[in-house]
Amino acid sequence: MSALIALFGAGGKMGFRLSSNLKGSQYRVRHVEPNAAGQQRLKDELGIECYSLEEAVRGAQVVILAVPDTIIGRVAAAISPHLDAGTVVMTLDAAAPFAGHLPKRQDLVYFVTHPCHPSIFSPQVHVEGDPDYFGGVRAPQSIVNALMQGPEEAYALGESIAKVIYQPIKRSYRVTVEQMALLEPGLSETVCASLLDVMREAMDEVISRGVPADAARDFLLGHMTILSAVIFKQIDGKFSDACNKAITFGKPRLMRDDWKKIFDHDEIADSIQRIT
Repeated sequence: MSALIALFGAGGKMGFRLSSNLKGSQYRVRHVEPNAAGQQRLKDELGIECYSLEEAVRGAQVVILAVPDTIIGRVAAAISPHLDAGTVVMTLDAAAPFAGHLPKRQDLVYFVTHPCHPSIFSPQVHVEGDPDYFGGVRAPQSIVNALMQGPEEAYALGESIAKVIYQPIKRSYRVTVEQMALLEPGLSETVCASLLDVMREAMDEVISRGVPADAARDFLLGHMTILSAVIFKQIDGKFSDACNKAITFGKPRLMRDDWKKIFDHDEIADSIQRIT
């Protein structure tokens, strides 16, 4: 018989995606959603009725916490007394586990999984009229998984569920919780999101200096495509001498010499503390 899953936050922004992908899978699912609007959406769009906390976790082999980082600790503490030894508690982000917000129970399995989201080079992302930028609908994406604590054989169950909730899957990678924290918030948010925000500010700045807004946007996004393709070796291309010189002189102007310290353990821990 397939594993019984208790899905918390089933009608939320992320939880609804999971509910949709788990529907019709080999897994039996009990959905928990305290928000009335979320409950109604589950009922109207997926034909799903929700359970109470106690009903949902009774006999469940897996508990998925599809809830915000800021409340994972409270939710996990609330359900912990109701969980049998050996239950797999799955979180969708490394922040709360890294910060130590999960209950101190060595008899539980803690499994963390997170989507990479579809590549900007994936043709399935750019579907006219209904693009799948986030993933979990039609565009293949890779995932990263970590078995934080528990027996080695528990990893296979966690990964198999992760492949369902984030389907369609391109590749599945095994990492540690610490490595996942380097990826997010480190690489994806602190670096990538910050630099993209700076790029948006730069676009606004040239617009303020007289460049037509549509021209600036088309110019920037077009160059982002080709520059990314070369830098990340999506194509076998090279930059012009002028571009290389601009990078050489531009990076010191934009970046502090010690910027890579954001990946130090204490910096990551501080960032996660702010998040959670």
